[in-house]
Amino acid sequence: MPDNQLYPFAAKKISIHGHNLSFLDQGQGRTIVMLHGNPTWSFYYRNLVKLLQDKYRVIAPDHMGCGFSAKPQDYSYTLKTHIDNLESLLGERGIDKFSLVVHDWGGAIGMGLALRYPERVESIVVLNTAAFRSPKIPLRISICRIPLLGDLIVRGFNGFARGAVTMAVANKMAPEVARGYLEPYDSWAHRIAILRFVQDIPLAPKDGSWQTLVEIENGLTLLRNIPMLILWGGRDFCFSRGFYEEWLQRFPGAEKHFFPDAGHYVLEDAFEAIVPLITAFFQKQIVQ
Repeated sequence: MPDNQLYPFAAKKISIHGHNLSFLDQGQGRTIVMLHGNPTWSFYYRNLVKLLQDKYRVIAPDHMGCGFSAKPQDYSYTLKTHIDNLESLLGERGIDKFSLVVHDWGGAIGMGLALRYPERVESIVVLNTAAFRSPKIPLRISICRIPLLGDLIVRGFNGFARGAVTMAVANKMAPEVARGYLEPYDSWAHRIAILRFVQDIPLAPKDGSWQTLVEIENGLTLLRNIPMLILWGGRDFCFSRGFYEEWLQRFPGAEKHFFPDAGHYVLEDAFEAIVPLITAFFQKQIVQ
């Protein structure tokens, strides 16, 4: 596990279809569910968990194959499976009402669950993510989808996760923080989900998760009355400003804050500025 000062949490585990899913369950009160993307894990939310755990119950899973969850080699690492796993986790923990914090792939996963139970969602915080289709992805990511070459880059050289600790931030990470992000992805076998997430990006109807994403995209209007806070890093090479503008178009009533000097890992680059915004949002939206 990472440095105890950086990540001072004891993860819990549940078994889903014979595979252990690791997650944080910190604090008491109304529940906030934090969903990471690729190639991160619950470590991305470490400072936010510390900030909120004194007033709320915070659930932060490591998606299957990520962080310290099991990393089965023959597994359906699809958008629907990740949504199903999240539903199983919240059911096992007896969570009815909850708020969401979503980043990267966590957007599609979280919105996918929210659309199954919109009446259970109290508020949503959006961080550099999408839950709708995009016609293209950056070249550096599309290269990782090429058969064999992608395997070598992502699983052999750890190029996706290692590249992210520099490319996903505007300010250089401290060495111990970079080590924390990379620690669970220390071998070919342990990088399986990183590659499968890249391969699962739905770009065309032939892609396996295309229909799942279309259904999520079409259902977003059902969530329009849920209070939303959008916190966006403007120097994101992947989720560019166009994604931010689409969120604003789809959710015109959302509270929004754009950080022009922050990267994709907006919680790393702009955390001090985000603290009062997210604290005030949850104080206003979540009834204790």
